[in-house]
Amino acid sequence: MARAAAPVEKQVTRQEPLDAPVWAALTSGNRALAEGGPRAKCYLPDVAPFGAIADRSDASFASLVKLVARNGRVVLETMDALVPPSGLTVEMQKPILQMVLETAQVSVPPGPDYVDLRQSDVAEMMDLAARTKPGPFGPRTIELGRYIGFRFDGVLAAMAGERMRFDRFVEISAVCVDPAYRGKGYAACLMMQLARAIRERDLIPFLHVFEDNEGAIALYKKLGFVIRERFFVTSLRSASI
Repeated sequence: MARAAAPVEKQVTRQEPLDAPVWAALTSGNRALAEGGPRAKCYLPDVAPFGAIADRSDASFASLVKLVARNGRVVLETMDALVPPSGLTVEMQKPILQMVLETAQVSVPPGPDYVDLRQSDVAEMMDLAARTKPGPFGPRTIELGRYIGFRFDGVLAAMAGERMRFDRFVEISAVCVDPAYRGKGYAACLMMQLARAIRERDLIPFLHVFEDNEGAIALYKKLGFVIRERFFVTSLRSASI
């Protein structure tokens, strides 16, 4: 009996920067914090684990394998469930939603005075992120954009910031609140402070949220964000590890 042909992976046509946000950021607004070549790029390891490929060609995948071998792992965001080439193994793959706030007038919920977070705050920011798990946050993530937070009695209780940037878009990320301070609207307040500042620069805020995080999705919709697209995030490591 003849062997069945291997399935051919769908080719993704990229019409807009938001269709390939990581690639768009790594080749424009965040390029100073990127490494790689013309076919595969990723953020510096202490900035973020995300990477992207120019297309689904063998050459691009070969470049990606080299990046993963050097950095240990990489996380890709694609419109379909990625099937990795030989040499790479999937650690995790989950659907994620991309949401966009196109409203010109941004209303900020009432809240306490926020503080702009600096390099001296990174240790606390990493600790808060490690305890609340909003997504990857490394020693140099703060270099991607502006981060703000709430402090109470000197303790960092909540934060949010900017991550990917390209074209007219800025991603809001690292939204997290210490469990002891939840239920007070702090996440919404910080997010919309950032969103208003982004819109005042004539840019458009967007974000990503795991599809199964129903509570966060409901909050973001209430704040005016709308679902634009469904992606998959895939964490890849070298098959030899």
